[in-house]
Amino acid sequence: MTEKSTEETRQETLQDEEDYDLLTYAEAGLRLDEEIADLSERVKTDSTQRARLDALVAAKERNSRRAVNDANFEKFFGYPAKDKGRGVS
Repeated sequence: MTEKSTEETRQETLQDEEDYDLLTYAEAGLRLDEEIADLSERVKTDSTQRARLDALVAAKERNSRRAVNDANFEKFFGYPAKDKGRGVS
C-alpha cells in the first residue's frame, strides 16, 4: 500500500467542501500537518524553532478535539442528550 501525497489527501478531503472564501477546518488541519512536518525537519538543524513546533502541535491537538461529545453534552447544552439511535457524538 502506498502512502498518499499531501496534495492527494487535500483534494479528497476538500472534494465536497470547495469554498474559496473560507478556510475550512479540513484545510486548516492539512496546513497544520504540512507545517508541522516541515518544521520537524528544520528543528533537527535549528533548535530555535522548537517553541513554534510545540505551539503548532498543541494547536493541532486543540483543533482536532470535538467540542461537544457524549461526556459533556449536558454541561454544554444544559439538558441531557436523548439517543435517537445515532448517538450524540
